Amino acid sequence: MLLKGEASIVADPSGEAYVIPVGNPGLATPGTGDVLSGVITAQLAKGLGATDAACLGGYLHGLAADLAARIATGTEGMIASDLFEFLPQAVERLKGDEDDEEMQ
Repeated sequence: MLLKGEASIVADPSGEAYVIPVGNPGLATPGTGDVLSGVITAQLAKGLGATDAACLGGYLHGLAADLAARIATGTEGMIASDLFEFLPQAVERLKGDEDDEEMQ
């Protein structure tokens, strides 16, 4: 289960909980939860287990929102479709293939 919020939380059936330390208030707009569901489903399709898929999907979703807010939209103007532009950058950043200059 993933509880979406300022700091999203993933809980697994064993009672373990994981805090996702990225994301911002711009995610409180219609459609961003649908994007999150798609990102998690993509991780499941790659073969990750449910908890790992929720953690990774939630992290990528929040990181994409942070990138969008800092580089393009701010948090007030963010809409769900803005996340699509920044999801590839979030993946590259997580892999360590991109400079951190944009985030500073």
